[in-house]
Amino acid sequence: MLNSARLNAFREVVARGSFSEAADALSYSQSAVSQAIAALEGEVGAPLIERRRGGVRPTAAGAALVGHATGILAQMDAAEEEIAAISAGRGGHLRTASFPTAGSSLMPLAVAGFRASHPGVEISLAEGEPEEIAPRLRAGEFDLVLLFEFQGVGERLEAGIRRFPLFDDPLDLALPAGHPLASRESISLEDLGGESWIQTSAASPCARHVVRSCHAAGFEPRVSFESDDYLTVQGLVAAGVGVALIPRLALTGGRDDMVVRELSPRSPVRRVFAATPRAAAITPAVASMLDILRDLSRSRGR
Repeated sequence: MLNSARLNAFREVVARGSFSEAADALSYSQSAVSQAIAALEGEVGAPLIERRRGGVRPTAAGAALVGHATGILAQMDAAEEEIAAISAGRGGHLRTASFPTAGSSLMPLAVAGFRASHPGVEISLAEGEPEEIAPRLRAGEFDLVLLFEFQGVGERLEAGIRRFPLFDDPLDLALPAGHPLASRESISLEDLGGESWIQTSAASPCARHVVRSCHAAGFEPRVSFESDDYLTVQGLVAAGVGVALIPRLALTGGRDDMVVRELSPRSPVRRVFAATPRAAAITPAVASMLDILRDLSRSRGR
């Protein structure tokens, strides 16, 4: 690989036709310039300078090299500047991903905050369920992702990732406003064994956990409707065709046709966390986004 300092010295020698003048321009000693040219000739494997009575001039190989030198040095400078910008959090690309409910609620605020504080960093956001995103994170497709998991259910996503806990997201009970249980202060999962259920598609992590929770309460949920759009789920609940357990992140406020209750003694909870590849260093851009997500999580808790 060509050494930029030697290449720059060579360019100065050719431009000025003199080792001594090049040395003065570079604030080097003449000996240092001579050594740089000799080392560069060793790197390329050919003589680059012809010394003549009236000065120096490039050989054929030297003329070819000097024709590329300005472009090579400009590209090397640009690369160094870009690397410095990435290292300082002023440039580069932050690739993020999130599960859908955080992608529609938490991540838009995080992306807006990050862009305001890091205008020179390009940021992208993809979406998917944790079991889809985690392997892509480990493969290096993302720099930071938002995931969730349910405690003690054997679906942990630990391998190859570094995790940063953010907050707990309960699954609250949503009932039609006119439901007989809507006026009760305390509702347990056992009270809902005879209900029609609305949930996300059976393969989704939340639906699987709803079924596990119902099994633990002693019944098999009778699922009447499925939708991976929580707005549709809430619309179906409000229309009176069933009940649902909905992550608090996904709940929309201001509805008078639906009642939301925490289950007694405790609603199922999913743990939301940010994650980065374990093998990758924490860049300034990633560290800044983690700080933004932590601040938003604390604000959400308050």
